[in-house]
Amino acid sequence: MSASSPHAPLPQVFVIGDSISIQYGPYLEQYLQHRFGYDRKRMPPGSADPDGANGGDSAMVRAYLQERLRGGGLAAGTWLLCNCGLHDIKTDPVTGERQVAPERYRENLGVLLDLAAGSGLRPVWVRITPVFEDIHNARNSSFHRFGRDVAVYNRIADEIMAARAVPVIDLHAFTLPLLPAGFIDHVHFSDEIRRLQAAFIAGTLLGLGRSPVGREVR
Repeated sequence: MSASSPHAPLPQVFVIGDSISIQYGPYLEQYLQHRFGYDRKRMPPGSADPDGANGGDSAMVRAYLQERLRGGGLAAGTWLLCNCGLHDIKTDPVTGERQVAPERYRENLGVLLDLAAGSGLRPVWVRITPVFEDIHNARNSSFHRFGRDVAVYNRIADEIMAARAVPVIDLHAFTLPLLPAGFIDHVHFSDEIRRLQAAFIAGTLLGLGRSPVGREVR
């Protein structure tokens, strides 16, 4: 049966990401309707905590994916749209210690890709969105983030994804020209930017079959 047949099963996409992905997620699901089946990490049953849908840092994403795959929770061939980094670069204002150190971040991303490969998933990486530290750290005193760390952690992910021929969606470069006007707080974006991000990602997913494997999409 042809993949274009109206009776062919839809390809599936599963999203694991931070609050940025939660916010563009409803629009992404809308734009992929009738073309992809859509699901993501969600709040645990009975929970009222919206952070339950948040993938968190790379160690948390790693643990979640290990647990999810232990029971065969994602079908082989599913596109795994994955992002983590904003939580990893959270920095203690007193000690300067990051939540997840760069070398640990590198290790966690390697394990994530190993897990995906072992389960027949098709990973797609989303780069960390921009941080303007003068805005972020003035509006959030409990922890800091720095633009230089975004660059370091994005570079680590770029290297790993290139070595594994994993497609990369450069949401960082896409979003940067829309800032700082598009911030609504220390790190999150206006509804219009969320719509634009979702459209950009949807277009990428729809075109992946025609793109060279491992290509960085801008």
